[in-house]
Amino acid sequence: MTSSPRCSVSRDRGLTARELGEFLGGRILGSPERRGFRLAPLVRAGDGDISYVTTRHHLAALNAATGVIVLLRDGLVAPEELDTSCRSVVLVANPHAAFGRLSTLLYRRRPVDPGVEAGAWIHPDAVVDPSARVCSGARIGAGSRIGARVYIGAGTVVGDDVAVGADGYVYANCSILDGVRIGTGVIIQPGAVIGADGFGFAADQGEWVKVEQLGSVIIGNGVEIGANTTIDRGALDDTVIGNGVKIDNLVHIAHNVRVGDHTAIAGCAGIAGSAEIGKHCAIGGGAGILGHLQIADHVTIHAMTLVTRSIPRPGHYASGVPHQEARAWNFSLAALRRLGRRKRQ
Repeated sequence: MTSSPRCSVSRDRGLTARELGEFLGGRILGSPERRGFRLAPLVRAGDGDISYVTTRHHLAALNAATGVIVLLRDGLVAPEELDTSCRSVVLVANPHAAFGRLSTLLYRRRPVDPGVEAGAWIHPDAVVDPSARVCSGARIGAGSRIGARVYIGAGTVVGDDVAVGADGYVYANCSILDGVRIGTGVIIQPGAVIGADGFGFAADQGEWVKVEQLGSVIIGNGVEIGANTTIDRGALDDTVIGNGVKIDNLVHIAHNVRVGDHTAIAGCAGIAGSAEIGKHCAIGGGAGILGHLQIADHVTIHAMTLVTRSIPRPGHYASGVPHQEARAWNFSLAALRRLGRRKRQ
């Protein structure tokens, strides 16, 4: 039977508000002995639940919820605005981040059960740490090395000469092609493809000549890669994903791209070949970045933005036209066309 690392169990005894304050470094308002067992959204939170608030818009919902422990940004509201008679509040600097840390405490991934399931195939020259698990239908190629406590999901294919660092989770039906290097603590969601050929072709007399992709993919530590995301191998140099990078589902990262440490890339974004993305950047969903561009550190690119030139300075960047009623859009488009005709005249 497959042991899924997604299975997790909350602590039976829960956590008191005092324990939460100690764990998160926060101040307590209300009863410090109130106990929380589960995480829940504030609108549905009740007895024994733990939730969080980041804006004043949810203050009424906070004061209406009973029996809960709520993580609240310190300084957001005055203490007298809070009714703590039947709820407890933990004041922290960043409630969302605190909620995330709490989620890893209450809902830990189940430890990997060591072993190789029936139906898995491991090349005699591969090295799989005894504490790792390889699920049914998985394949490990020649010379590959699977680190301690790594989970390889059902149907996943690991090519030749691949290295997967300790404490990684590679879920079902992923493809990790030859020569890829993956750091420690990396999570790869189902269906991701790492190390496929980049889109390398040379035009010659009306035909396209394939350029062999001779580089690899290097992935740092603590990276998360979403479902059905693709990261192409480099043409000559490697495609490099830095430490702590978070990549959403259905993202395409082309050959020779370099992504700096702790950058986050939302779903359906596309980054063309040889682009260089800085550290601590945020790339919104559906954004497109053309090839051979350089993006500075601490850049935020809003959703659906098309980046056509390098961005040398930190800041927020956006493009695109927000939606509007179709009739109004058609009117605006007609006006733009008239402007174009006048300019030509």
